[in-house]
Amino acid sequence: SNSRGRDLNRSFPDQFGDAEPNLEPVPEVQALIDWMRRNRFLLSGNLHGGSVVASYPYDDSPTHRPTGVYSKSADDEVFKYLAKAYASHHPIMRTGKPNCPGEEGETFPDGITNGAQWYDVEGGMQDYNYVWANCFEITLELSCCKYPLTSELPKEWANNRESLLAFIEKVHIGVKGFVRDAVTGAGLDNATIAVAGIAHNITAGKFGDYHRLLVPGTYNLTAFVMGYTPVTKENIEVKEGDATEVNFSLQPTVMPPAPNVTQLTAAPAPVTAITPTPVQAEPPNPTSVHQPIQPVDFRHHHFSDMEIFLRRYANEYPNITRLYSVGKSVELRELYVMEISDNPGVHEAGEPEFKYIGNMHGNEVVGRELLLNLIEYLCKNFGTDPEVTDLVQSTRIHIMPSMNPDGYEKSQEGDKGGTVGRNNSNNYDLNRNFPDQFVHVTDPPQPETRAVMAWLKSYPFVLSANLHGGSLVVNYPFDDDEQGVAIYSKSPDDAVFQKLALAYSKENAKMYQGSPCKDMYPSEYFPHGITNGAQWYNVPGGMQDWNYLHTNCFEVTIELGCVKYPKAEELPKYWAQNRRSLLQFMKQVHQGVWGFVLDAVDKRGILNATISVANIDHPVTTYKDGDFWRLLVPGMYRITASARGYDPLTKLVEVDSKGGVQVNFTLSRTDSKVEEGKVLVLNTPDTSNPNEKEFETLIKDLSAENGLERLLLTSSRDVAPYRYRPYKDLSEFLRGLNLNYPHITNLTSLGQSVEFRQIWSLEISNKPNESEPEEPKIRFVAGIHGNAPVGTELLLTLAEFLCMNYKKNAAVTKLIDRTRITIVPSLNPDGREIAQERGCTSKIGQTNAHGRDLDTDFTSNYTQYSVAREPETKAIMENLILKQDFSLSVALDGGSLLVTYPYDKPTQSVGNKETLKHLASLYANNHPVMHLGQPGCPNKSDENIPGGVIRGSEWHSHLGSMKDFSVTFGHCPEITVYTGCCFFPSAGQLPGLWADHRKSLLSMLVEVHKGVHGIVQDKSGRAISKAAIVLNEGLRVYTKEGGYFHVLLAPGFHSIDAIASGYQQKHVKVFVRDDAPSSVFIVFDTENRIFGLPRELVVTVAGASMSALVLTACIIWCVCSIKSNRHKDGFHRLRQHHDDYEDEIRMMSTGSKKSLLSHEFQDETDTEEETLYSSKH
Repeated sequence: SNSRGRDLNRSFPDQFGDAEPNLEPVPEVQALIDWMRRNRFLLSGNLHGGSVVASYPYDDSPTHRPTGVYSKSADDEVFKYLAKAYASHHPIMRTGKPNCPGEEGETFPDGITNGAQWYDVEGGMQDYNYVWANCFEITLELSCCKYPLTSELPKEWANNRESLLAFIEKVHIGVKGFVRDAVTGAGLDNATIAVAGIAHNITAGKFGDYHRLLVPGTYNLTAFVMGYTPVTKENIEVKEGDATEVNFSLQPTVMPPAPNVTQLTAAPAPVTAITPTPVQAEPPNPTSVHQPIQPVDFRHHHFSDMEIFLRRYANEYPNITRLYSVGKSVELRELYVMEISDNPGVHEAGEPEFKYIGNMHGNEVVGRELLLNLIEYLCKNFGTDPEVTDLVQSTRIHIMPSMNPDGYEKSQEGDKGGTVGRNNSNNYDLNRNFPDQFVHVTDPPQPETRAVMAWLKSYPFVLSANLHGGSLVVNYPFDDDEQGVAIYSKSPDDAVFQKLALAYSKENAKMYQGSPCKDMYPSEYFPHGITNGAQWYNVPGGMQDWNYLHTNCFEVTIELGCVKYPKAEELPKYWAQNRRSLLQFMKQVHQGVWGFVLDAVDKRGILNATISVANIDHPVTTYKDGDFWRLLVPGMYRITASARGYDPLTKLVEVDSKGGVQVNFTLSRTDSKVEEGKVLVLNTPDTSNPNEKEFETLIKDLSAENGLERLLLTSSRDVAPYRYRPYKDLSEFLRGLNLNYPHITNLTSLGQSVEFRQIWSLEISNKPNESEPEEPKIRFVAGIHGNAPVGTELLLTLAEFLCMNYKKNAAVTKLIDRTRITIVPSLNPDGREIAQERGCTSKIGQTNAHGRDLDTDFTSNYTQYSVAREPETKAIMENLILKQDFSLSVALDGGSLLVTYPYDKPTQSVGNKETLKHLASLYANNHPVMHLGQPGCPNKSDENIPGGVIRGSEWHSHLGSMKDFSVTFGHCPEITVYTGCCFFPSAGQLPGLWADHRKSLLSMLVEVHKGVHGIVQDKSGRAISKAAIVLNEGLRVYTKEGGYFHVLLAPGFHSIDAIASGYQQKHVKVFVRDDAPSSVFIVFDTENRIFGLPRELVVTVAGASMSALVLTACIIWCVCSIKSNRHKDGFHRLRQHHDDYEDEIRMMSTGSKKSLLSHEFQDETDTEEETLYSSKH
């Protein structure tokens, strides 16, 4: 039964049932019914247990007798054939004697049985398939034991393998073909196929395709459909094996009208729809025979219509178009963008990018329709019209027809100056919703605004126009001023903006006259059809100013007509007035200066280099390949290129009116010389190894624009979380991954929680059970607060995504092969179990079972490690952090939308702030809205976090945080990602959250391969493990087994000191790129100074000192020996002359003074003192 106690195989609608069943308690049944309706299944097997037999329809009878009634279906022979196909290949089933315990006498001839004859099952699934779903299904009982031991599963597979394959093959038997209209040849949807003598018809698919299972024999088939004359094919022979093909052509009973006859349709066309109206041809150009193809699709396109239009052109012109969405509106409509380029989906180095945005105000619709016309015009004329072809080949064009699709749907045709539909569905004016330089915008950022800002930050746009309605003028920055009054508000590039505005207005005769709407605004006048925005009227929070101030893009706002929502029949006139203007304005993207900023050493482009123009206070920055574009009016300019870590370079450049001038800059690194007394080691990866070169190229490609998007697009399949997994489901999911992908996963427990739940850790690597110290190691952790489970689900989805794409996606495979990935999805499983879904601000489950916030339990003072800690904290510390072998850690939490970097402790200084901030910014920048710095949480709607990144102590300071402990004692940088404002959002939001975070999560897998990696050895080639690597005189890491080390650093120059006992300290300077790793090879010299003195001097002095000490010791010993042996008990025998002679001979033979010292001195004179001395003994 299901969780509500209902048997699913007795819950389907039944042909012999009394009433329609209530499907509410059985959502599983409803889901299967929906699935069957969506898919035209032909053959099916429903696998059960409890016996060994193949059961076929019907499963019950009208009498519902418990057993013994053969309930025959119309296709009884077919079902017996299918059942035998399975049973005959099963070693037990084909005997007809399952011999199940308690049913030893039960037999089934040939291993098959009619369902109702065995026992009556009302509401069974196999009967529903046959009666209502065009599908032939049988029920297969596979084993006497319903839940056998795991050890029995190989035997079950062996018993059923051939049966399963043989049954699948039977989907090809019978007859198949198409039912078509005899006149047009079109397939006839839902045509009925009847077989004489078999009272069970099937229906054809939407293309007229059909397949009818039949056993070998001869049949008469009839095809019929309403409005057509039926056709019967007789004596169709069906043989064993593949289906016989039989096609039908049906004559319509009413012939269609000829093409030139007007036909009234049953349903009237929408009010806004009109007959396609051709644009009046322009006067022929005497210098050119060619005339471009004009659009014919002039009507108002509501969202569904616009969506179909965009998809149509994307499908028809795939070589020059790419349709994508930058986000969703409040009502979840896609914000579509059509890219038009000769290489869609790719930024070509040196090619500028242009965008048009329309329909920002929902009731201002002319721009929306003009942009759809422009898409049609560019697509149809590419390759034939020189002007269009040149534009598409030299420019990457992005067109967003509608920024406010929700407002459009509320607007009304004929609106001249109204406001209905102007705002979005939350009733906010999107052109007052952008951050402003003069005014603090208090309205919460809207989904449309956020999506567009994220989009603008993702592409190197150079020029843009925002199409509006209500007047006829080109409006340029600034849109407001500090005083908030109507006054000319000049930007630093005022001359450029005037030139851009004139480029549009000059091609529109009515606009250029300057008196646009005399009936509505008789006193309004714009010289040459252009105006400064603030001089016209003050607009705080406008999009065009935000473009100029926060991106490299110059944007103007174009008012296209006095009527905001004109009648559809007026649209061709608007196209005729604006076509030349739209094209001429796009060409302006090529004016000014463009070029590349390159590294003098490796000739690679420098990202984020600054291009400054003297006397114009508005720098622009370079893109991924070092390419830049700077719009300028004709004149002479002093242009400077500068970048962090490089010497700036200035050039004098003349710009003319003929087009863009290319100027390249090659910058030398500031610290490119060896400093006295220091060692400079600056190596690139080992490109002599083809595998290394290939992987380096992959990292660079994934770091480039849209690199990660391409990875996601080329993945074999994406996955998305759709529900939350409590502890039991989480455990089973992880075990499932480990069992299904045993060669790349290793599941272990780090320890247990207070309530004895396991804290699971999943490692993903090509060699998960082997040590590979040369590979960087990254960990993802989540769930330290049980009430914020979004991070847990994101990490589970990430794990599944990686596993499913291994050996399917080349990039994912290489990342797994070269990275050791550790995923700990739930640090606080006890808290997670009591947390409640939709608890956006609830603290229930935040702490562990002891009521302790685990993110305050990681004592930052290591000397206090012996203090009792929570079991969860202890497990993470001992079995994860203190292993000190990770290069990067990413922790996921909830409650806002930002990233914090260490430290959370308020008084702790940050030694490697630039690197930590770089890592945090990398995550935020790959998120569609996080980097905008406006989380927009209900309780803090005005919160502003620049770049979406902030130091932990500046946001929420506290002691004992995990990331502080990781940096201090684990020597691993850790960032904390807050995935969203709501702690525990509804499960329906999970797919969107995964879509938002997946690129950022994958960017961390790419980033962990950057920074600096290297090997430390001595001169003999012996690897030095546990050597200290000190970075920028602060942070330190230690070399692993094999002398390997890896550390992440922000792009730029860094100093590294390598220290090991017994060796001379080495100083290294490296330059870290943003798109590739830097490799360092350090060779230690043996230490030749002791106590600051040369080794030779210290050894000499030490040797001399030791000799002196030995000599002194010998003298003292000898003297003591003489005195102790001089007298024995007060008497001693005086030596005779013979003894003296021997002593003399011995002394002379050795020539050693030591011989004298070793013998007593004999004095033969008796003195008074001697007599006295002897008597005292």
